[in-house]
Amino acid sequence: MRTIPFQTIVRAVSDLCIKAAYHLPADVLRLLQDSVHSEKSPTGREILQQCIKNANIAASEHIPICQDTGFAVFFVTMGAELAISEGTISEAINCGVEQGYKEGYLRNSIVNDPLFDRKNTGNNTPAVISLEIVPGDKLTITILPKGGGCENMSALKMLKPSEGKEGVIDFVVDTVSKAGGNPCPPLIVGVGIGGTADKASFLAKKALLRIAGSSHPDQRYKELEMELLYRINCCGNGPQGLGGTTTALAVHIETYPCHIASLPVAVNLNCHAARQATVTL
Repeated sequence: MRTIPFQTIVRAVSDLCIKAAYHLPADVLRLLQDSVHSEKSPTGREILQQCIKNANIAASEHIPICQDTGFAVFFVTMGAELAISEGTISEAINCGVEQGYKEGYLRNSIVNDPLFDRKNTGNNTPAVISLEIVPGDKLTITILPKGGGCENMSALKMLKPSEGKEGVIDFVVDTVSKAGGNPCPPLIVGVGIGGTADKASFLAKKALLRIAGSSHPDQRYKELEMELLYRINCCGNGPQGLGGTTTALAVHIETYPCHIASLPVAVNLNCHAARQATVTL
């Protein structure tokens, strides 16, 4: 049994929070750069160039890409042969978030009660943590900071199985189209299909972790991703919702088996500042 010191995880998470806030992943930056050449709207091209410039300034000057440094969402895989000294993984991650958001001068955006007592917790905790136990003795932690603008445009629909592929397409395209400029396009669109209502929503967010623009390994879903991207980019929202042909940079689909009477579909959006960072300990 391998043991990782509690403070090692705290330090790693703290660094992840800062890295994700300051540095746009190379795959997302590449898609933004490619979209400048394909965007047909002059205004859209100018906005895309500003997005790229903003990302470069953030990286070079060590400042957040966006003032909304997001809800700290974590995807964690923890080996079954791994132990943590002096605490739990959840405690370590939350301590790391508190430390990282303070050290990185990142905005605290979390309120302690969603309805009656919306008081800022002051340290951007608690984080949202999805934990998967896997074989081995490694710990992999990925942070996906989710800003309010894009997260607020999430949607879930329990389709009838008879609605099939066209029902999925109509729902996803309609969700993105109605979102307009609120989620700060161009977007990475995560789509979860199958499972239960909560599983589909989880899959839609997990889909955002894929390398931006990568294709689903199943040819049928790869073609569906391409069709959705085309249809979304025909809706006219464009960069920042001001018109154009680049509403989305990529569509990623994740699936799971479902009940014979169900066809759950969820959509989760990432803004043009599609931030994430990963560490393996």
